Amino acid sequence: MSPRLSAVSEHATEPQLEPEELEVQAEQPAEEELDPEVAARRAAALAHVRKFGDPVLRTKARPVDRFDDALHDEVQRMGALMVDAIGVGLAATQVGILHRVLVYRVHQQAPVTALVNPEIEWWGDELETLEEGCLSLPNVHVDVERAVHVRVNAHNEHGEPITIEAAGLEARVLQHEIDHLDGVLVLDRISRAQRKEAMKALREALPV
Repeated sequence: MSPRLSAVSEHATEPQLEPEELEVQAEQPAEEELDPEVAARRAAALAHVRKFGDPVLRTKARPVDRFDDALHDEVQRMGALMVDAIGVGLAATQVGILHRVLVYRVHQQAPVTALVNPEIEWWGDELETLEEGCLSLPNVHVDVERAVHVRVNAHNEHGEPITIEAAGLEARVLQHEIDHLDGVLVLDRISRAQRKEAMKALREALPV
């Protein structure tokens, strides 16, 4: 998932942003606005992210049953890619791995959190519509309605069970990334008119 900010990766000086500024991407940071080194890291990271049209994005991820060094390495790699791509969330399917794993970080100063086998146990009744972007859907920004509060059960990369009571941006990011693990894209959660505009933006952004 892409954030609404013009930011840099954790390797460079980061601006102090208010939570509402971090909500959901209105536009990707223009390459000319980024430090050249940051822009190069971002481009390299995005090259590893599967884009619309790749069948893996429509494939449901399989539960993880082994919490070993390989999983730890996978989580570390995903976290690094997400940070360098200037994203706030990344699902394993977005890098071609059919594991039920996601990483996210809704605030730039926070550590990257990994969730293994996440499942939404509860959705609150309050709904909110906000604009979302996606690293797998370049140039696409669509209004998506989601629950403001969710409870997610998962394990960390060490196999320890955890429960997350999330609200606001964190709840939205978790719903977005868990959708990815179920083979669902934001395109599936918008109106026909929005989808038509999104497909036009995708055609302009992706090579033929």
